[in-house]
Amino acid sequence: MATKTIRDISVTGKRCFVRCDFNVPLDDAGNITDDTRIKAALPTIRFLIENKAKVILASHLGRPKGKDPKLSLAPIAAQLSKELDQPVTLLPDSVGAEVEATVAAMEDTQVVLLENVRYYSEEKKDAENWGANYGKLADIFVNDAFGTAHRFEGSTAGVAKYVDEAVCGFLIERELQFLGDKTNNPERPLTVILGGAKVSDKITVIDALLEKADTIMIGGAMAYTFMLAQGGKVGSSLNEPDKIATAQAALEKAKEKGVKFLLPIDHVVTESVDFGSLTVTPTKVVEGDIAEGWQGVDIGPKTLALYQEEVAKAKTVLWNGPMGIFEISDCNKGTFAVAETIANSDSTSIIGGGDSVKAIKKSGYSDKVTFMSTGGGASLEFLEGKVLPGVDALDKA
Repeated sequence: MATKTIRDISVTGKRCFVRCDFNVPLDDAGNITDDTRIKAALPTIRFLIENKAKVILASHLGRPKGKDPKLSLAPIAAQLSKELDQPVTLLPDSVGAEVEATVAAMEDTQVVLLENVRYYSEEKKDAENWGANYGKLADIFVNDAFGTAHRFEGSTAGVAKYVDEAVCGFLIERELQFLGDKTNNPERPLTVILGGAKVSDKITVIDALLEKADTIMIGGAMAYTFMLAQGGKVGSSLNEPDKIATAQAALEKAKEKGVKFLLPIDHVVTESVDFGSLTVTPTKVVEGDIAEGWQGVDIGPKTLALYQEEVAKAKTVLWNGPMGIFEISDCNKGTFAVAETIANSDSTSIIGGGDSVKAIKKSGYSDKVTFMSTGGGASLEFLEGKVLPGVDALDKA
């Protein structure tokens, strides 16, 4: 059943409580260093303004212990005012009589931003009851915070039962379309590229995607656990010995399902990595087993050529997780070359949140992919087929 969106209802003259994800990085001076999430919220906010709604924005920022002024949403209010070319008033709190009085006096097209909703521990600890505080403020709940949709909190799901209508904004609509419809009913072949450090983080995603994919390609440190599962040697590469049986089960399932399951055939290796200075000792390329004292930090050139060939044939590509330590220049070639190949392909390209989005931005190809998810954990849970509370609470079309 499709989820109702702001397009499906009348918002004119209505008080709309909009849960956004403004959890943006700030420097020590409180300046926003990446405004991607703010820009992602603008289409929904502009639609509500254009349709003469009263717009009440809410978000968390960081993990405050009480009312921490360093985690105030003041910088976000200032940035939103610039982007929308109209005042966005930051209210001194997210709940209480003063907030209720200000909202009651709002005029159509006016925009206010509540202070950090996580200043109160009840937002998470007593989500269902705490949602009543937000319900008092609104006629309509609009959830547009996909990055927190996998959590049941007062402002992400608890509020839904205290309003007349609960719908999603354009950002969540697109997430559901690309991570849901486009991967459940893909234009084939569907090629999935999975990287990152741990099999344990992604095993349920791998299991779910083995039901849908034509090809799955593994990179990053989790490739070394799969190598162990095939009887290979990985030297001192990051691996999870307790997940070898899990990796073997995935390889068996791929065989049963007729899914092409590709692992690296060569590796960029080094003797040591210094994450403090973002450097590695001199690297070399090895095929097959990795010797003791050496660790894999990227896919090698033969693997890259193989993966590029598969991406070129795909009609839909889903990428989640880097191929190596992309933050270090000696170990980023695999990740950046995969990003370039995806960007230059004719496929529908879906980048599944978290480090993959950071990597594709760093590579300079982010404007050439079809869709980049704003969710980290939420993207993974949705791809696994889990119910997201922040979506489940919304009205069905």
